[in-house]
Amino acid sequence: MDYKYIKTEYLEMVAGGDSDLLKELIGLFRDQVSEFNSEMKGLLEEQKYKALGNLAHKAKSSVAIMGMDSLANMLKTFESQATEEKNSHLYESYIQRFENDTKYALEELDSLIKNL
Repeated sequence: MDYKYIKTEYLEMVAGGDSDLLKELIGLFRDQVSEFNSEMKGLLEEQKYKALGNLAHKAKSSVAIMGMDSLANMLKTFESQATEEKNSHLYESYIQRFENDTKYALEELDSLIKNL
């Protein structure tokens, strides 16, 4: 299967070919994504932009492990802008992209697990 959001080669390298470890990493990612989504929305609503920048930093690390380079780059921009409290009109679109991309990435990860 051709994956659009994740990089299986990178994931397999990180897991060292251990399918149980790969499943564990995917499970952790699933939990983190859910938590990040709700926290981001709450921090945006409360206008806690510096905390939102810190959360974007954490999220960036998680998506990078899944090989999601484009999303990681967007989160780097988000982190910088939120930490400096600049361009707050863009934050909602960043959060929406994070939510959408991770949703599709999780679908691809589910497919990857089925094919193990």
